[in-house]
Amino acid sequence: MEESQNGSTVNRRKEILQKLYKNGQVIISELSKEFNVSEVTIRNDLDQLEQKNMLLRARGGAIKLENNVGMDQRISEKNKIHYVEKVAIGKSAAALINENDTMIIDSGTTTAEMVKHMQSFKSLNVITNAMNIVNMLSGYPNINVIIPGGYLRQNSMSLIGPLAEKNLRSFHVDKVFLGVDGFDTRNGIYTPNMEEAHLNEIMIEIANEVIVLADSSKFNKKSLAFICPVNKINTVVTDAGISAEDKKRLEDLDVKVIIA
Repeated sequence: MEESQNGSTVNRRKEILQKLYKNGQVIISELSKEFNVSEVTIRNDLDQLEQKNMLLRARGGAIKLENNVGMDQRISEKNKIHYVEKVAIGKSAAALINENDTMIIDSGTTTAEMVKHMQSFKSLNVITNAMNIVNMLSGYPNINVIIPGGYLRQNSMSLIGPLAEKNLRSFHVDKVFLGVDGFDTRNGIYTPNMEEAHLNEIMIEIANEVIVLADSSKFNKKSLAFICPVNKINTVVTDAGISAEDKKRLEDLDVKVIIA
């Protein structure tokens, strides 16, 4: 009986992958009905396939994974991935902000979740190169928004390039909030785009405190461009999925780890 169950599981996962590659995404509720198994079973299937780097979990299902180290997803696609964790991380990160802070908020879906919890502040100065975050902050009258300029990267909806870099060097800030695409606790943090990585380096240089927002799926992953080593980071806000080894390694390097 066990062999039969194992066989049906393998076949089901093969069919799920076939549907994924054909359609670009799969939905848990639809797969549950089609295969006549519980949604819990389908979630387990998707989790196992994600661990094997065969797909990316998204809210309510999964999306196709392009198997490239430097994969650079559009922000609209990234927003679907690990959404629940990002919401919690954003809320916890916002609690680190103090009235009258001057800060940089980097582009990203997790930093955007933090911005949703900033409307109650009476006085903040925010420098951001992220157009989606500029749009959100435009509705908060008590927040001064500074845009460093540059040219637009469509995938991340962020401004980068020499103009952005030159203007950023004119500032000094209390905090920088960074979203990342890869986090190796032995080496540091990563992003798929080299120019964005260089801009992040400058953000770190001009900040008193470096706060990284990273859901647990980002750990033990690298991307094309290296941003900085772990010893440049002061605080990491993540979720309970972070491994005990990664958490201890960060804390041993005097990095504060906040579990959202």
